[in-house]
Amino acid sequence: MPIDPNKPLLRLSVGEPQQRQPGRRRSSPRPPRFSIAHQKLAFGPKFDRLTSVLERDQSGIELRGDPSALAPERLLVFEVQGPIQSFINAIRHVPGLEFIDEEELGSDEEDNPAVYLLVPDAQALSNIASLWHRWSREEDLGIGFAPWRDVFATLRSVRPWGPQDRVQAEERDILAEEIALRTDDDRIRLEIELVFRASEARGDETETGITNAIIASGGRVVDRCRIADIGYHAVLAELTVAAVRDIVDMSPASLAGQDPVMHIRPQSLTTTIEAGEIEDSELEEGLVVDRPPILALLDGVPVAHHPLLAGSLVVDDQFGLEPQAAVSDRYHGTAMASLIMHGDLNKAERGLERRIHLVPVLGADDRFPHDRLIIDMIYRAVSAMREGGEPTAPEVLIVNLSLGNTRKPFQGQMSAWARLIDRLSYKFGILFVVSAGNYTAPFDVPGFANFGQFEGASPAERAQGAVAALGRLVAGRRLLSPSESVNSVTVGAANVDSVSTADRQLARVNVDPFPSLTISNPSSALGPGFANSVKPDILMPGAREHVSFVASGETLSIRPSGPARAHGLKVAAPPRNGIESAVHFTNGTSAAAALASRTCHQIHDALENAYGDDFNSLSHTHRATLLKALLVHTASWPEGTSDLIKQVLGPANNKQHVRQRDNIRRFLGYGLADPDAAVACTEDRATFWASGTLSGEKVVSIQVPIPACINGQARPHRLHTTLAWFTPVLPGRQSYRAVRLRLSESEELASLRVDAAKKQPDRNQSQRGTVISRRWEGTRAPVADQNQVITLLVQREPDRGVPIDDPVPFALAVTLTMPGVVQIYEEVRARLGVAPRIAVR
Repeated sequence: MPIDPNKPLLRLSVGEPQQRQPGRRRSSPRPPRFSIAHQKLAFGPKFDRLTSVLERDQSGIELRGDPSALAPERLLVFEVQGPIQSFINAIRHVPGLEFIDEEELGSDEEDNPAVYLLVPDAQALSNIASLWHRWSREEDLGIGFAPWRDVFATLRSVRPWGPQDRVQAEERDILAEEIALRTDDDRIRLEIELVFRASEARGDETETGITNAIIASGGRVVDRCRIADIGYHAVLAELTVAAVRDIVDMSPASLAGQDPVMHIRPQSLTTTIEAGEIEDSELEEGLVVDRPPILALLDGVPVAHHPLLAGSLVVDDQFGLEPQAAVSDRYHGTAMASLIMHGDLNKAERGLERRIHLVPVLGADDRFPHDRLIIDMIYRAVSAMREGGEPTAPEVLIVNLSLGNTRKPFQGQMSAWARLIDRLSYKFGILFVVSAGNYTAPFDVPGFANFGQFEGASPAERAQGAVAALGRLVAGRRLLSPSESVNSVTVGAANVDSVSTADRQLARVNVDPFPSLTISNPSSALGPGFANSVKPDILMPGAREHVSFVASGETLSIRPSGPARAHGLKVAAPPRNGIESAVHFTNGTSAAAALASRTCHQIHDALENAYGDDFNSLSHTHRATLLKALLVHTASWPEGTSDLIKQVLGPANNKQHVRQRDNIRRFLGYGLADPDAAVACTEDRATFWASGTLSGEKVVSIQVPIPACINGQARPHRLHTTLAWFTPVLPGRQSYRAVRLRLSESEELASLRVDAAKKQPDRNQSQRGTVISRRWEGTRAPVADQNQVITLLVQREPDRGVPIDDPVPFALAVTLTMPGVVQIYEEVRARLGVAPRIAVR
């Protein structure tokens, strides 16, 4: 049933916060403890060597000559079994130790975490060695040091952070490829992240030392950045090929052997978009109202005078990139601005009525500037909007990032870029909408001898072959930084567009791998996200991507093809051949993220139109989390898609339903979002929203009215809830996602006669991020009277590690529907006493 503009989303009241009632927790079994004899055999030689050297030289200088030794100023890696809390408690009693958040460097949230310690001097090392010897002799450790017993008894490994940690294998491969066939005197730019020191003075000393080492190797520092909020300190360095080769070889004498270095990475390289088939446009310009922008776009330099964009953009060229970008090459920023303002031009939708605040962060050829750290640029751009004497865009609460670092796929370790946008989203109350990333490299499709056989196969056979092929590539098609961010909404590209049937027939050379299936595009990056959370969060239209032939052999090889009139989203384009109002076609996750940001803007407009000052008076964070909840809330797994993925990727045993759903959510996240359902209701569907704040270990109740008209009706019906929040993320904490909320339903839910829907992520999987979305459905007749309610509880779980003092805003979306029962909306609206101010646009 189409939405009714006169039926806005309905606001619910939030009860007074109450003290959270401790629930029954599943106690984790204590990890197996190794015997003292076993540990002495495994680690005794290391501690003995450490003790003997310290006795000879308290300065610890001699330790530096042994790359395998434990040296002062080294980052030590302790790998332990079981929960991390004992280790966290233990290290606080050794003076001088600095704890580096284990989740910043990559961790296993399950049973075998790694902990990272900065040991600044020989005295701290001596203290640890002394504790070891006392424990190994079964002596009393002294007041405050008892937790070290658990550390030593569950220790699996201890080693210094070394060259193999500083330069990951994948990044070494990129660097090796970049220097291949180049002379030793050629120059390469690298990003060198330093071990972050809480003391700015110590940090300056570290940077000076690394700068001197870079100069000594024949290089120079191009840019630098220190952001204390996220524990980030880095320099952009230009080095000779010879120096880079030493890094690739992990020579202890190279920068890879420098103790203060945390990571060495190739310079960030942005994702790009492809353009297809320029044509002229006769579309009318939209109406733009001179009101402060609520949406910012960090992207390439746009063609701001394009007839479709003229007057729609506030371009804030903070970094002076506009002169570097030729007008004819301004594809990315122009396309994203067009999608946000007008949507897919194939649909001829109404444009937004506010301007977009656009900060260019891509320069020539739509690339990151060669002389800047992109993390510093994003930090400065967002901070300028909301901080300082004259903020540039103080009302912005949506930031679109249709960008990613193709050289930093997510491998379980949070990137600094993701940490940054998580911090900024919580600090400023901003919803970042981020593209998942694209992979356009060829891939093999087993079971097909040649392209003709693939093209001639039935739609089902073609889809099965493509899913099987992509399923084998999951490990190599991970999210691109910063889309692993936990506070943002990560958007994948669905094979959906609005191309006409006549235009679709023009795809004569390329082939649609999923002609009768709605699924993520073959090029779209796959999940999961940090701590095995649901990512991408949603899919949005990214064009019905076709594939082209690459090679035949024992196995057919194909590649995702570029956009075209027959399979693309129509957007504004730079002028070509004298056509000033040029349009062309694009696709991919960048476009999908732009459409998601547009939907967030439309949700905001709808709520503003319906509730006026009651909505606008909410804080930035409350409104931003509400947009997040309502956007993800509309997502669902497309009909037939989850069944096909389960059939192809398994496991075949239905008792392994968690693994089955894990395979499905890698492709779909929570599913394909429905922008229309996010802005208004229908006669037989009511969507509610609520917004509140929770302090430590508090709980609030929210009552959802149930209409009496569904009583006794044995029809399909569904209840759907989505909870969203922003978590604080602070460096040096035990847990990166410091605040966790939980959504619980009351026993009243039984009156609806519904069960948990099978076609959704597993409940435990959905609770690992900052969005919890759950569905219940049934066909049995519910029981409802004039006063029936379902009570939902939103509770804040105990903070991990040191408690967070700040209250955390949250938002809740709830939908009740029974298709065909047209009294639902009016009944619940009458009970709430809600009347729309004006119609939703």
